[in-house]
Amino acid sequence: MEIVLILVVFALALIFFAFLLSFVPIGLWISALAAGVRVSIFTLVGMRLRRVVPSRVISPMIKASKAGLEVSINKLEAHYLAGGNVDRVINALIAAQRADIPLSFERAAAIDLAGRDVLEAVQMSVNPKVIETPIVAAVAKDGIEVKAKARVTVRANIDRLVGGAGEETIIARVGEGIVTTVGSAGSHKEVLENPDLISRTVLGKGLDAGTAFEILSIDIADVDVGRNIGAQLQTDQAEADKKIAQAKAEERRAMAVATEQEMKARVGEMRARVVEAEAEIPKAMAQALREGKLGVMDYYAMQNVMADTQMRESISRLGPGEKPREPK
Repeated sequence: MEIVLILVVFALALIFFAFLLSFVPIGLWISALAAGVRVSIFTLVGMRLRRVVPSRVISPMIKASKAGLEVSINKLEAHYLAGGNVDRVINALIAAQRADIPLSFERAAAIDLAGRDVLEAVQMSVNPKVIETPIVAAVAKDGIEVKAKARVTVRANIDRLVGGAGEETIIARVGEGIVTTVGSAGSHKEVLENPDLISRTVLGKGLDAGTAFEILSIDIADVDVGRNIGAQLQTDQAEADKKIAQAKAEERRAMAVATEQEMKARVGEMRARVVEAEAEIPKAMAQALREGKLGVMDYYAMQNVMADTQMRESISRLGPGEKPREPK
């Protein structure tokens, strides 16, 4: 029984020490002491209790200590709890120190918490970055389209990384400058002959104001001639004028047809009245004969006049070489 009890106590001791070693990073504490970073074992236990991964704080602190940077463990732990990347901030501070760029821990932490890559910003301050704009199309005063592509060399401005605009703003402003420069040119040939005209004009507008970058140079990578926008607009205008004229002509034709139909209706009405009036003539003549107002000789004379009139009308309708028909 004593042997079994000793084995149980020994197993419990092993379990306790294993739990202690897993909860207390002894190896990390020894590494910190070997690197000359003074940190107590209770500080590491406190990190565990605060749900901070000790290696995420101690390893960057060892790196900073070897680089000669003085950073307190409380600041590193606070930055980690705020959701920042402690290792990236320390790398950025070391890179800034080597490049002789003034950068404090508070500034680097603020840049990191703002969502920007502070290490990339420091590297861009040393090695400027080239941003290539998409093809920007603009139209000169002569109506010819010019397509240009620019390469913008920028350097990160550490002081304006927090709250400064990004690369999209630089690209948009450069595109706006290209459109303005080409649009103010009298001819597209001026732009093709002097592409640096765009660079000088755009660079002189101070496009990096309010951004996180400093523009070093703007170089025109490619310039091409596009469509003849002026001719196309004139063609479209002529086509529109043609359609308007056709519509107006169709309107006039419809009005003419309506007027013709109205005149035909009036002529038909007048003919009907004439026929109606002619139907009354025999009655009137008979009434005149009965009343003695019209003699028989007058009637025959009128018949002769009507016969002569019919003959003249028939002769006027004859073609060349035709003879008039003899009366039956």
